[in-house]
Formats: sequence, structure tokens, C-alpha cells
Amino acid sequence: MSGREKLILLVLCAAQFIVALDFSILNVALPVLGDDLGMGQADLQWAVTAFALPSGGFLLLFGRIADLHGRRRLFLSGLALFTVASVLATLAWNPAVFLAGRALQGLGAAAIVPTGMSLLTTTFTEGPRRERALGISGTLLSLGFTIGMVLGGVMTDSLGWRSTMGLLAVAGVAILAVAPGLLTESRHPGRPRVDVPGAVTVTGGLLALIYALSTAAQRGFGGVDVLCTLVAGVGLLVAFVVVESRTAEPLVSLPMLRRRPVAWGNLAGLTTFAMMSTVVFLLTLYLQEVLELSAFRTGLVFGVQGVFAAVAGLTAPKVIARVGARNTLVAGLAVQAAFTAALLGIGLGSGGAWLAMTAATLACVGHLWAIVSYGVTATSGLPDGEQGLATGLVTSSQQIGITVGIPLLSAVSSARVSALRDGGSSFASATLGGVRLGLGVDAVVVAVVAVAVAAGLRRRA
Repeated sequence: MSGREKLILLVLCAAQFIVALDFSILNVALPVLGDDLGMGQADLQWAVTAFALPSGGFLLLFGRIADLHGRRRLFLSGLALFTVASVLATLAWNPAVFLAGRALQGLGAAAIVPTGMSLLTTTFTEGPRRERALGISGTLLSLGFTIGMVLGGVMTDSLGWRSTMGLLAVAGVAILAVAPGLLTESRHPGRPRVDVPGAVTVTGGLLALIYALSTAAQRGFGGVDVLCTLVAGVGLLVAFVVVESRTAEPLVSLPMLRRRPVAWGNLAGLTTFAMMSTVVFLLTLYLQEVLELSAFRTGLVFGVQGVFAAVAGLTAPKVIARVGARNTLVAGLAVQAAFTAALLGIGLGSGGAWLAMTAATLACVGHLWAIVSYGVTATSGLPDGEQGLATGLVTSSQQIGITVGIPLLSAVSSARVSALRDGGSSFASATLGGVRLGLGVDAVVVAVVAVAVAAGLRRRA
């Protein structure tokens, strides 16, 4: 890479990093935040959901708009919105202002992520340089989620919860100061029209689905609002598929999804992000509520995981060069599944913290191999004019995975905890049982997808 290309990669990765950081930096700060703003325990989920809804729901739409009207323009606009929203969340004087700031952060993130990825894939030509760039980007995306847990605990304990939002604002200003002079404009040469019916159905479907899963994690699947929005979300996504099959200029090219590398690559990406983010969430519950570790010590456990994740992400392109993207993807999923299953050995004793740290770290190594190789697999062999669509799918898989994995398995875990508590188990034992069930389901899902991806990509060969 030239010096300019390295700077471009740094800017794009930094933007992706702060978005990933925003997903998790508030997790350990929620109780303090709730006390400060007067938010009840049942309302704290909205601190996460208000960000997750727009960030997951508008990804595909913004990815396509960027293709048509300029990736650089939308990237800088999204980054500016994210930065201003972070300032608003930092200064929030009541819950409504804070949640508005979080929602605007999510909207900015929905513009940053697909445009950043498409700028990356159009800047670096297909081959070793793009694989290296995707490796660094994927590593920082995963590290952002993990490091957010560490920083959230440290900064909340020392500076208060507002410092976590302030950090994002400062980072956004720094990136905005250098990005305009480095990035060049790119767009689809044909300037086709935006598929409005497709945009409405997919955005509405994703918003309804994310809302239903986020609410179910708190109150279960029995609520009328949960069931109605779940049905509406599935119905709108089915309508989206019908609309795309009949549109001359679709938001998502169904023939592209029929390409095995694109379809199987994105399934793998959605799975690895959904399940690994869930591992981090469930282990946070285990370490803090079962072993009663402080936020700072919990952060240290994930800090070790972050160091090894960085090494795994940087070495992933070399593994791909040696054994191929398909083999690396399958191996990464298999390693993630195996060491997630090893976490079922955690217990009430202090040794559980060491097992949690070791097994989660090794699972994260497989996770990073899967991230880099799925990005390479799902964007290979496509012209620049379709890179926005392809990277929109890739980033949608990432963001939707992070968004839906935690509420889905959290609902499973919570149901188990409630059943054990009704049966007379102590709080710690019931929580441990719920965490183990969530981890078990997690490991099975990753293992099944690993087998399916191996079979699907082998059939293509």
C-alpha cells in the first residue's frame, strides 16, 4: 500500500471502529445511566434499542443511495450526524433527549458502515491488498465491540457514563478533520433510480424485526406488541423479496444473492457476528452477576480477548493466502463453535473466570478468521458498480447479526433463569443455568452453519 492508501484505510477503519464501539460501550454503564437520568430498569433496554433500530434498519437503503449519489458524500454526512448526535447524548438532560441522541447515532452509523466498506473495496483492488484491508477492517470492527466493554467499565468508574458518549464525539471530530482531504467521490456510473417500494418494505421489515427481538429479550415472546411486530417484520421482508423479483432496478439484486459465495458468505457473517456478540454479552452477565466481578475486572477479561483478536485478524489474510477463503471461513466457524461449547464448563467457582477468558479468547480467534474470510468471499468477482450492493449486504449481515443475536439468545437465557427461579434455585444458580443454555444454543447454531457453508461452497466448486 502507498502512504495515501494507508491513511485512507486508517480513516475508514477508525469510522467503523467507533460505530462498533458504540454498540457495547454503554452496556456496563446502564445502571449508573439509569440512576442519573431517572430511567427505570425496564426502560434501560431502549438505550441500546434506540441505536440498534436505525443502525440495522437503514443499512441497505443507505448503501444503495451511496452507490447512486456518492459514497464519499454520504459517508461524511453520516459521520457528521453521528458526531453531533454523540454530543447530544453526552449533554442529555432527560431520557427523551438521550434516546433521541442514540437514535440519531444509529442513523449516522447506518450511513457510515456501508459507505465505508464500499469506499474500501473500490479503493483496494481485488486480491491480496483488498484481503489485507478487509482483514484490518474486520479486526477493528470486532475489537470495537470488545474494547467497548473494557472502556465502558473503566470510564464509567472513573469519569462517569457521559464520558463514554463524549469519547465518541471527540473521535468523530478527529476523523472529520482529515477524511475530506483523503477520500475521493465514487458512485454508480449509470445513476439508476432508488427502488422506493423495496426500500420501504426492507427498512420497515428490519425495524419491526429488531424491535420485536429487543423487546422479547426483556419481556418474552408472549406480548401482543412483540407478536404483532414479529409477524409484521416477517411479512414485510417476504413482500420485499416479491418486490425485488419484479423491479427493473432493485435495491438488492436477487441474482447476486443466487451467487453461492455471496449467499453463503453473508450467512456465515451474520452467524459469526450474532453468536460471538452474544458470547460477550452472556459472559458479562456471568462474570458480574454470578462471580460478582467489578466492571473493571470484567473489562480486563475481555481485554485479553481483544489482544488475541487483533493478532488473529492481522494474520487471517496469510491464512487465506495459504488455504483459501472457503477453508478459512469453515475453519473459523468450527473453532468458534468448539470453544463456545467449551464455555459450558463454567461454574460458580472462581476458576470459571479463567475458563471464560481462555475459551472466549480462542473462540474469538476463529471468529476473526471467519470475519475476514467471509468479507473476501462475499465481495469477490463483482464489478465496482455492484460493490455498494455487495458491501451493503456484508455490512447488513454484520450489523443485523450484532443487533439480533443478543436479544434472541437473551430471551432464551431469561426464560431459563425464570424457570429455575420458580423452581427454587438461587439467583446465582439460576443465572448460571440461563447463561449455559444460551451458550449451548450459540455453539450449536455456529456448528450447524459451519457444516452448511462447507457443503454449499464445496458444491459450487
